[in-house]
Amino acid sequence: MHKLGRYLLIGFLFLLLILVRAYASNFFYDPLSNYFKNDYLYKEIPKMNKVLFFRDVFFRYLINSIISIGIIYLFFKKKSYVKFAIGFYTISFLVLAIIFYIILNQEKTDYKMLFYLRRFLIHPLFLLLLLPAFYQKHKSNH
Repeated sequence: MHKLGRYLLIGFLFLLLILVRAYASNFFYDPLSNYFKNDYLYKEIPKMNKVLFFRDVFFRYLINSIISIGIIYLFFKKKSYVKFAIGFYTISFLVLAIIFYIILNQEKTDYKMLFYLRRFLIHPLFLLLLLPAFYQKHKSNH
């Protein structure tokens, strides 16, 4: 694949990440979205269907992860980076989802922790960590 085509695909994948973010409320059940936009420190967590919520958090994480892994592959063309990223995303989801579930089900919820864990699960923040790390590794190998 020519460099221009690769860069256009990378740009398209970044556009997909933006579209997932922009239209998430239309496709994913997230009762905490409006909750965190308001004065959440003084309100109870809204009632929610936790099974539906976790399913949609998982799907959103999966979509963002697949797109992010595609970006990593197109950027570096290294299968070892893709394998590492898949493992990283899988382990990260398992750890964060367990912690998120525990915090969400506590009587007294740590709102800041819930807010930031939710962000890591529904936004492609790990791409911002992995791209520079892989770039530095790639640069040091050449």
